[in-house]
Amino acid sequence: MSETLHISDEVRAALNTGRPVVALESTIISHGLPQPRNLEAAREFEQILRERDVTPATIAVLDGVAHVGLDEEGVRRIAQEDLAKASVRDLAILRALGRSGATTVAATAYLAAKAGVRVFATGGLGGVHRGAQETFDESADLTVLASAPVAVVSAGAKSVLDLPATLERLESLSVPVVGFGTDVFPQFWLRESELPLDWRVDTAAEVAAIIRAQDALETGAGMVVANPIPVDQQWDRDEHDRVLAHAFAEADEQGIRGKAVTPFLLLRIVELSGGRSLEVNLDIARNNIRVAADIATALAAS
Repeated sequence: MSETLHISDEVRAALNTGRPVVALESTIISHGLPQPRNLEAAREFEQILRERDVTPATIAVLDGVAHVGLDEEGVRRIAQEDLAKASVRDLAILRALGRSGATTVAATAYLAAKAGVRVFATGGLGGVHRGAQETFDESADLTVLASAPVAVVSAGAKSVLDLPATLERLESLSVPVVGFGTDVFPQFWLRESELPLDWRVDTAAEVAAIIRAQDALETGAGMVVANPIPVDQQWDRDEHDRVLAHAFAEADEQGIRGKAVTPFLLLRIVELSGGRSLEVNLDIARNNIRVAADIATALAAS
């Protein structure tokens, strides 16, 4: 296993002694933030966990080897090198060719589960794309969570996606979705959508109890912990709606289709918002990492 999956000494020691560990993805660093801001963010995200006595397990593929937990050089590489964006389907290819890749939510959850890391903090979950009834465009994040027993703390799914369809797919895949202090599904940049959730939890201990119950029942599935951004940090709804409408109109006018739509939209949203959406992205990530730290701590204590 060590030839294909390298668990850092720090992460391995924490897992062996039952101390809390939280997985972090590398795509948000490699593809989601500009340089040099991304390196600063990667270090900050890990520091948030360390300050809570939680071990960070940033995940990436470097020179064909999947790493769960990076040293300082590994963190620098994911921030400064031109890495492939790697989902689960790409892991074997990267391994065989000795290439490097930044892991998506799907690949991060998959590798975290392989290593025994049970809690993972990200920004927003991937999901069903708008127009998927014609393009069949759906993120692998959803299907991987059906078989990777990891609790993913996210601010819902990005509002450029088809949120009702995303929740329907999660239900079909038997992936539980619980609102953390909310009765409705968060809309990433916004605290609330119009989509009610079946289950709400208000403490990290409750999430830890659900994880333990999943283990006892051997469901094999992960879980989405839908954690809304604090009200004072969310994007202004009117500006959000205006910018998204403009970005969608541009994509339609330029004939952008399929998997090219979301990267185009996210880039244009940053540009049209003057960087405001990017700042909200960072606040979302920080908030999710803090909640994930509390869940991992409660899980280690249970």
